[in-house]
Amino acid sequence: MKSRTKQSLKFSVSIAVITFVLAAIFAVVSESVLSNVIWIIGLFIVFIIVFVGVIFDMMGIAATSAVEKPFHAMAAEKITGAKEAVNIIRNADKFASFCNDVIGDIAGVVSGTAASTVVLQIAGLYGQGDGASLQIVLSVILTSLVAALTVGGKAVGKYVAINASTDLIFFAGRVIAFIEKNFKIKLLPSDTKEAKK
Repeated sequence: MKSRTKQSLKFSVSIAVITFVLAAIFAVVSESVLSNVIWIIGLFIVFIIVFVGVIFDMMGIAATSAVEKPFHAMAAEKITGAKEAVNIIRNADKFASFCNDVIGDIAGVVSGTAASTVVLQIAGLYGQGDGASLQIVLSVILTSLVAALTVGGKAVGKYVAINASTDLIFFAGRVIAFIEKNFKIKLLPSDTKEAKK
């Protein structure tokens, strides 16, 4: 029991550190990119960030919904991504935590910050007098739109994740296999959990 608690604590600390680093990188990159583009492109970037958050949330849910069985035959035939898909399912808690809590939550925070930058850019076009009231209106509209797209997108994503979990996890397995093979980076721990039937 103590070893499990120790592993859980170690994983929590490492996830917190990874989140801090990734959040800083995303924030710096988005702010530097948004400050050098016109507001319409900035708005497009905000929607891309929201989309990334929705996709990763969907992948995290798919990992907890999928079962190993369809991938065993594929793994026996050495189909690329099948072994990794099994590993994702056996480490579904870690994979879902990374996708939902790390990338999903960072995307939510960064999209809000990026939306504020876009609002300031648009308000700046209208000078000092009209800019303040316009900024408030735009801020409310854009914040509401980002929130609606995030929540609505995640609701659709959950449905897709539950009903197409095998396809989604196989796709994730292929992506991980490609990264591990070409960049020599180990993305998932060894599959130590029992088989998920």
